Amino acid sequence: MLLTPRLRRIALQLTGILLLSALAGLWGYHVRMHSGLSDLRDLGRHRLDLAASSLEREIDKYAYFPATLGLERNVLELLHHSREDAVSEVNRYLEQVSKRSGALAVYILDAGGHVVATSNWNTGESFMGENLSYRPYFFEAVVYGSGRFFGIGTTLGVPGYYLSSAITDGDHVIGVAVVKVSLEQLERSWPVVEVPVLVTDENGVVILSSVSGWKFFTLQPLDDKAKEDFDRSQHYNRRRLDPLPIGAVEQLDETTRLMTLPQPRVRPMDLVENLAEVRNEFIAQSMPMPGTPWTLTVLSQLGQLRLRAATEGALAASGTAIICILALLAHQRAAQNRERQRARAALQRAYDELERKVEERTADLSAANLRLQEEVAERTRAEKVLRAAQDELVQAGKLAVIGQLSAGIAHELNQPLAALRTLSANAAKFMERGDLTTASGNLQRIGALVDSMGKITSQLKGFARKSSGRTVSVPVRPALENALFLLDGRLRKTRVTVRLDVPDAGVNALCDPNRLEQVLVNLIGNAVDAMDGQDEPVIELFAERRAERVFLSVRDHGAGISADAAQHLFEPFYTTKDPGAGLGLGLPISAGIIRDFGGNLLGGNHLDGGAVFTVDLPAASESEPV
Repeated sequence: MLLTPRLRRIALQLTGILLLSALAGLWGYHVRMHSGLSDLRDLGRHRLDLAASSLEREIDKYAYFPATLGLERNVLELLHHSREDAVSEVNRYLEQVSKRSGALAVYILDAGGHVVATSNWNTGESFMGENLSYRPYFFEAVVYGSGRFFGIGTTLGVPGYYLSSAITDGDHVIGVAVVKVSLEQLERSWPVVEVPVLVTDENGVVILSSVSGWKFFTLQPLDDKAKEDFDRSQHYNRRRLDPLPIGAVEQLDETTRLMTLPQPRVRPMDLVENLAEVRNEFIAQSMPMPGTPWTLTVLSQLGQLRLRAATEGALAASGTAIICILALLAHQRAAQNRERQRARAALQRAYDELERKVEERTADLSAANLRLQEEVAERTRAEKVLRAAQDELVQAGKLAVIGQLSAGIAHELNQPLAALRTLSANAAKFMERGDLTTASGNLQRIGALVDSMGKITSQLKGFARKSSGRTVSVPVRPALENALFLLDGRLRKTRVTVRLDVPDAGVNALCDPNRLEQVLVNLIGNAVDAMDGQDEPVIELFAERRAERVFLSVRDHGAGISADAAQHLFEPFYTTKDPGAGLGLGLPISAGIIRDFGGNLLGGNHLDGGAVFTVDLPAASESEPV
């Protein structure tokens, strides 16, 4: 497509403005990132110093404990003689020391590494008698005089920091004093979301973290041999030690690097899959912890810095673009004024031409409008006639159903009528004899029979009357029970078993109750016809509410729907029944009724055999009138 000189000029001007704006935005972004990154690193080093100081203070509180235990006369006497009274006395002493100091446990090991006294002697998790010679803190205390070790307890599975000190008699080591302390209070004092803090041991395993979900993960994958060694020594009590999902690592200097890590959460997280839901960029700054093989790391988020840098870059780009656009607009203003004058003249000419064409078209439209009004009136009359015919067809369908039920209803009424005749004759005889009590009993039975006959006729009257067409909240179960009542004689005659799986309440459809009963009578009657000749016919009725819809199904255990019948299922006058047994209007009428209420009627074969018809209707809200 060729551009005019004016369009080419405008395109070049816009391109230049975009390039200048982009350059200004990039410059603003990089300047802000450079200065912000420097500030963030300084702040991270300050936070690193604070975290290291708090960790050292927490550990130093307990550093003297193991050595002082070796000075106690009772402890030395226990290690020399192992008397029962000495064990009990030391146990109580260690218990008091543990409570006052806040330590998790305080215990004494003999020269063989067996626990001979412990602060938890009086609990179900006592360490008494355990052999802990395989623990590194025991070996270090025996060889070097003292030891420090972070691990997970093999008895309770509680992580803690172990401080040990050799107890000597001259040049001989006769035992080891151990204090186990918890660093969880320190972890809870560290920030969680803004600035995560973590401590890794000599194996690269995270042993302390302000994000609990990162504990006992590794910064680098461990090989199989290392995992086997840890399992054998129970260093981490057989934890999985999976690697943290670290990505995109960039080393800035010896102690600082950029990395991506999962977004820290306040709640605990146990699985790596959960950790990796949201990722953030961090500046990781590390330092070794004096006196320990540990490394302390503080993570500072880059997200806010990048957002501020992007905002300032966008402001620089926007400002540049605004200045350029204002200059361009000032330059083009005169040209636009001239162009506006020419456009106004052209518009006037076009307006005059349009006025002429409007006058020509007005006459045509007036004539077309009259014809359209006549067609609308004709269509309205036709629609009224069609609606009346449809209502008459629905009513005829009802009367046809009543005609099919007439034999059963006559049978239902003949029995109480015969009983009425007998009871009335007997009542007259008993009254002649003066037996008023028996005569009164007969009259009461006559009243009960009359009520029963009235219920049958009232159900037929309600079913036969014309529907109002209004949609209301209709409880599905009573509608099903009314349909079954109307078909009761036919069901008993054919020995059909009905299985009703419908809640007593809570399943209400938005429709007309009379028409819904007509559809149900038709579907249940078809199900009875489909099982004609079976020894044990069964009909299953099911209803439930799913979201804003109500689903009601009628299933028979007959031969099912053939492929040919499935193609013409809802066509008028199509029927698979014998001549004279049906007109083929029941399903089309039922489908039309359900459509009028905004629903659907579907038919098909059930996976376990037989046919199933499903009514899908809008569900009524709780505020709908019943």
